[in-house]
Amino acid sequence: MTEPSAPPAFPGGPELFRLDPAVAHLNHGSYGAVPVPVQEAQEALRAEAHADPDAFFASVPDRLDAARARIAAHLGADPDGIAFVSNATEGANLALDAVPLADGDEILVTDHGYGTVVAAAACRAPVTTVALDPFLPDEDAVREAVLAAVTPRTKVALLDHVSSPTARLIAGPRLLADLAARGITTVVDGAHTPGTLARPIAAGADFWFGNLHKWGYAPSGSAILAVAPAHRARIRAHTPSWEDHRGFPLSVEYRATADYTGWLAAPEGLDLIERLGAARVRAHNQALAAYGAALLAEVPGLTPLPYTEGLPLRALLLPPGTAETQDAARAMREELAAKLRTRVLVWPRAGGGGLRVCGQVYNRAEEYERLAAALPAFLRGA
Repeated sequence: MTEPSAPPAFPGGPELFRLDPAVAHLNHGSYGAVPVPVQEAQEALRAEAHADPDAFFASVPDRLDAARARIAAHLGADPDGIAFVSNATEGANLALDAVPLADGDEILVTDHGYGTVVAAAACRAPVTTVALDPFLPDEDAVREAVLAAVTPRTKVALLDHVSSPTARLIAGPRLLADLAARGITTVVDGAHTPGTLARPIAAGADFWFGNLHKWGYAPSGSAILAVAPAHRARIRAHTPSWEDHRGFPLSVEYRATADYTGWLAAPEGLDLIERLGAARVRAHNQALAAYGAALLAEVPGLTPLPYTEGLPLRALLLPPGTAETQDAARAMREELAAKLRTRVLVWPRAGGGGLRVCGQVYNRAEEYERLAAALPAFLRGA
């Protein structure tokens, strides 16, 4: 077998962040990391707010409009059709609240969905869960599996754009078009697409939400909800405010004396990606994740999963008996961090959980090499 070749380091990548160099941070997809220039932009905004709170908070509505317009330009979105939210889970709840559901209506989800997002669906209507075989070979096979689960009761399909644990495209354009043709409202979880896809908003979705604080280099608690025109009038903020009369999107965003500095600094993250070269960043990150996954595939007991080309995340299944429950997966994740000084995602699955690695401009090839070299002994001990 041909040995995988290590991609070169991204020039200046590690210096853009304040991460602990003693830790291999291979889990960018969970929480992201904020580059120094974006941290500094947020710190300047906080200093401004502390210097003259009255002036700062009076300026917030107009500044949110301006920040939203900058974000829309990066995402290829209508600035009147997107709103800042704190994270994907909040986006899911706002979207589902805007869909009228009657007795007997059901929501379709998959077992690759993010836990709190799926829970948002389950507390509103009966849920049909599509069990997607992680070894389905391609987007067409995923599409067929989802459509096969549709029934006359299916009112909403809540689908990942890119799945969190298994790192593959689910809500592709053909699937969304097929669901729309059946009269099904589509709600798409795009938590991982801003900063990873050239066109991060799922075309044809009724609702889409995505985190900016993962791959978009924004401060924590920065995400976007995009709503098709037909649904915008039904979006209601969870907390009423003095800006409710303005309607979507400001009615969702304005929260009185909240900390808006993360949202106002969020465009700086996407600006930085553009300065670095967005296509160059994406190519580097996916090549690094592919290199790491190729090394891990050589570890006895690890099985690589099918993946979507171009994404900076890769997943592998762990041996049977490993990380089969949420508690076991959490314990393994923290043990890897403590013993190997390496951060990865470990996710639970009956019959053997999974391990996900990511690539980012601050990562180095030797971090994956060190993990691959240490894992055999670690798994024998586990």
